[in-house]
This record gives sequence, structure tokens and C-alpha cells, in this order.
Amino acid sequence: MVSAGNAGGSDEPVVEVRNLSNRFGKQVVHEHLSLEVMRGEILGVVGGSGSGKSVLLRSIAGLRKFDAGTIRVFGSNLAELDREARMRAEERMGILFQRGALFSSLSVLDNVTLPLVEHTALGRSAAEKLARVKLALVGLPPDAVNKAPASLSGGMIKRVALARALALDPEILFLDEPTSGLDPVSASAFDQLLHTLRDALGLTVFLVTHDLDTLCAICDRVAVLSQRCVIAAGPLPDVANCDDPWIAQYFHGPRGRAALAAMPQLRMGG
Repeated sequence: MVSAGNAGGSDEPVVEVRNLSNRFGKQVVHEHLSLEVMRGEILGVVGGSGSGKSVLLRSIAGLRKFDAGTIRVFGSNLAELDREARMRAEERMGILFQRGALFSSLSVLDNVTLPLVEHTALGRSAAEKLARVKLALVGLPPDAVNKAPASLSGGMIKRVALARALALDPEILFLDEPTSGLDPVSASAFDQLLHTLRDALGLTVFLVTHDLDTLCAICDRVAVLSQRCVIAAGPLPDVANCDDPWIAQYFHGPRGRAALAAMPQLRMGG
């Protein structure tokens, strides 16, 4: 497996996954999967359908009980923490789910205010003021705060979901297909927003994606899920040159070549 240092972060792992196994009945999704996420990096996680990208994200974030192995986040094994310590650890994480997962019955402002009311000692007024700051941080115009999610464009929904993920000032963001369904212009703008926020806030980003443009534009390292484990992890040029059929098809197919053509620093093998 390719492994190398990250360009955007430190050598300190924020997440350490060792020998992870996930099963659904007789279906084995992960077996002996190991991976590290370094502080300050944007790690792009890719893989074919059914490779368990979202399952891995949910396992690390504490949303799914895995079957075997260990996961350490911020140096602690979440499975061994008591309820209070686990809650404190989870408050250091922000999650953006596929398609945003906003509460349809709440306004934009209320969607972002909710975690602040539930997890801090802030009163409603102070929480709303801070929520407005988070919405402005992700580029939402002031006139959008009272709208219902159903009235928003796909790009705006993703930005509201990102503001909610940032509400508690997390150290690590878990993003599940954040540009899925967006047009190329909106997807590119969202990528650049993520990169800017990472640099400005010192975030670590775990990014599940299928978007080659996103990988090329903002990811410091790439991890490839296949054969129930991580078969390659490292800088994009190294991973793209791995001798593996799925990697070759993904990175060297027509769409892959088009995305990589914008990165002249890459020296593609074969």
C-alpha cells in the first residue's frame, strides 16, 4: 500500500483506524482496514459502489458500532470512553451528510442554531447570532437565513449543512459526498470554500467523494477503498500510479485523464 506524508497537515494523526471490520449479516464490507488521518490535512476517500466509504465515515465519527478493530480519535478510543467524555469528543467533530440532511421543518437559521442550543450554554438569542456568523462564513447571504430548505438550491443546501457542521467549532470535518448533485461551477466554488476554511480554521477534513475534480483541486492525500480495505493511501500522483485494476480504471479512464490533465505536476505512469 502506498503511504506518504501529507502536504497540508502535520505528522500527527487525528484519526487512527486499525484492523477495522464492518459486517451487515453475512456481507463483509471492511476486513482488516487500517488508515490514518493527519492533523490539518484534507484526505479524499474514494472507492467503488459498495466499498464502504460512508460506512467508514460513520464508524470513525461514532455513528456506527463496528464489528472488530480499534478507532482512536484525538488519541482516545471512543469505544472505551464514558458517556460524558464521548460527548465531548463528538463535539470536536462536524459532519455533513449526503444531500445535506437539513431539517425540512426548520428554517436555515434554526437548522444551524439547533446544535448550539443543544450542546452549549448559550441562550437562544446568542445562539442565533453565532449561527448567523457561521452562515456568513460559508457564504450564505443574509436574506437566506429565514428560508425553508425546500426553497434553496443544491449549492445553498450544502452550504447550510456545512455551516451546521461548523456550528460547534469542530477540529475535524467529516464530509460525505459534499459536491454530489452540484453543477460544475457550484462544485468548484464549494471545493474552494472548503480549502479556504481548512486553511483559515486549521481544520482536518475527511472527505468521501467520487469527484475527481475535487481530489485534484483540494486533497492533500487520497485513500482508496477496495477489496474490503484501504489498498492505497498517499499523495494523488503516487496513488494514481499504483498497479491496481480499479485504480487504473478510475484515474486513467477518460474522466480521470481529463481531471488530471489540469495538474501538470503529475507524471502519470503507463
